[in-house]
Amino acid sequence: MTGRAMDANAHLNLLGDVTVLDLTNVLSGPLCTYQMALLGARVIKVENPKGGDLARNLGASRDLNKKQMGASFLAQNAGKESICINLKDPQGVELFKRLAAKADVVVENFRPGVMDRLGLGYEVLSKLNPALILCSISGFGATGPMRENPAYDQIVQGLSGVMSVTGDPSKDAAPMRAGFPVCDSIGGLTAAFAIVAAIHSRSRTGKGQALDVSMLDSSLVTLGWVVSNYLSADVEPQAIGNENMTAAPSGAFRTGTGMLNIAANKQQQFEALCDVISRSDLACDPRFVEREARKKHRADLKREIESALERNSAEFWENALNAVGVPAGRVLTVPEVLAHRQVESRELIQSFDTTILDDRPLRVTRAGFRSSEGVPSASAPPPTLGEHTAKVLDELGLSEAEIDALSNSGVIQDTPS
Repeated sequence: MTGRAMDANAHLNLLGDVTVLDLTNVLSGPLCTYQMALLGARVIKVENPKGGDLARNLGASRDLNKKQMGASFLAQNAGKESICINLKDPQGVELFKRLAAKADVVVENFRPGVMDRLGLGYEVLSKLNPALILCSISGFGATGPMRENPAYDQIVQGLSGVMSVTGDPSKDAAPMRAGFPVCDSIGGLTAAFAIVAAIHSRSRTGKGQALDVSMLDSSLVTLGWVVSNYLSADVEPQAIGNENMTAAPSGAFRTGTGMLNIAANKQQQFEALCDVISRSDLACDPRFVEREARKKHRADLKREIESALERNSAEFWENALNAVGVPAGRVLTVPEVLAHRQVESRELIQSFDTTILDDRPLRVTRAGFRSSEGVPSASAPPPTLGEHTAKVLDELGLSEAEIDALSNSGVIQDTPS
């Protein structure tokens, strides 16, 4: 399918027969279930009537936060349905059990033990629905001495070693947190992968299972090379700023205008780089002639290269270097990359005509892959709090009078848009 044009209106339906009950908040869990919604799963977001997902009140726009449609919520909740059930009420617990009896997957990111205290642990739910997959996402997993500790992304970034290898020690800027919630995101993607694997297993065995996803574990797994350098080579990883510890010249370089990442990791790439910047002498310099020497003298090499790069812009050098097979790319801002022709050509951004934003369409990202069968897409914009409560409970067989009674007693909240 390489190079094949695909219709962005041809939505993927890889999980079209899967129903997910989403009990999650903020990022790791909502990102997990969002990936499933993009692939056609029906995701029913079960929210607390008193405010719902905390992310509804998070983000840069105060107006959106007041509407309980914060920018943080909008990022990973398109294509979902929202129902409000008070799970601290016995009637609410029974409603959830009825939903779980017909669902394929339940995803939650409470602290370990909360689901059991609610009477909704795996032992209970699996008796109602032996094929059910329950995925629990937490900072440290359901076992171990830290299992009950609260965890936010920055806490896990620090504990996982991510911060220790991020930043520039020469500028007294290390350790440094990554500029986005990387551990939350990794946890969510790990959970989505685990769930899809469990669904595949169930297709053979007919049995569901409980999945225990740890953000700390998931983050350590993605530290792969960094961890391996310590486990296998006894080298304690350190922050080295924008440099690449495995090769030189490989990192971020100043140009006449803007910063440029260059990864001349192979000998032929280094020699091609020298030719393009009109410094072929560097390839003959004893300090730089071979890989290990270049790593040892990376600071000297960087000064020589930046001196040559000053003659032109980052965009000029990006084009010139890529033309000869040397990986290079400008350091862009978020607005710049979202407007980039590469991102636009891939139709990564999905747009909704909705009144959520008063002056423009709502735009969200799709999944990070495409298929010959279609494009991952959300079926609808993010839901308002409780927008689908009556609809989902009607499908469950409750009468209008029963739904009204539950609403009046505060067990549920129905706020259709």
